[in-house]
Amino acid sequence: MGIIKFKPTTPTRRFGNAYDFSELTATTPFKPLTEIKKRTGGRNSHGHITCRHRGGGHKRRLRILDFHRAKHVSEAKVLTIEYDPNRSARIALVEYQAGEKAYILAPDNLRVGEFVQSGENVEVKNGNSLPLKNIPPGTPVHCIELIPGQGAKMVRSAGCAAQILSKENEYAHIKLPSGEVRMIPLECYATVGQCSNIDRENISLGKAGRKRWLGINPANRGVAMNPVDHPHGGGEGKTSGGRHPVNPWGLPTRGYKTRTRNKSTNKYIVKDRRK
Repeated sequence: MGIIKFKPTTPTRRFGNAYDFSELTATTPFKPLTEIKKRTGGRNSHGHITCRHRGGGHKRRLRILDFHRAKHVSEAKVLTIEYDPNRSARIALVEYQAGEKAYILAPDNLRVGEFVQSGENVEVKNGNSLPLKNIPPGTPVHCIELIPGQGAKMVRSAGCAAQILSKENEYAHIKLPSGEVRMIPLECYATVGQCSNIDRENISLGKAGRKRWLGINPANRGVAMNPVDHPHGGGEGKTSGGRHPVNPWGLPTRGYKTRTRNKSTNKYIVKDRRK
């Protein structure tokens, strides 16, 4: 996979770039494993905006991914590597020996024609899913469960990989991409390898229009508003707000701890990501 760099014929082309999609092997999804994605525009059931700067964007269909990998032992052949507009990583269409098809999150370097498996004692190789207790320390993993049987919840973005540092008692110590070290039960499943689409961090959109295609609307600065609209608004001439940065509701936006102090899952954090 590579990145296309354009000739600087316009300001957009000068700073923008794009994928070449050379790793993809299909241009349309497997329709039975998709469903309509209903767009809300950031509104709730009352029509009130609950998530700002959402709206518009290209129409999408949801790809139904198998994050459980519950068909143990049975081998699955990789049929295609596809683009998913709803996530940053690539997805793979696999077919099991019984003929059933499913979408899984594609690890890096997974190729069409290869076979992947899930189960207790499958081989530790790229794309296979098995319990943390059977994966050697130091192995890069992604698609990690938090609770056994719940399905993968963590490390699912493009280019991400976690590392198994050690195993103690009933828990594995996992170093997450953020730097946080967290204890996760050894019975939880994880997929061997690094998430696909590593070059995503090098993509530059180049213009506001590409952001609009993604369904993200412009955000206006608080200092450019009136006092009735934002705590930073108003003042004579250009002002910087005259106070510590806050959001439209007056809550601090820098250095403000939002994690619940006594959250029950805090006990599983061995090392905080900020340390």
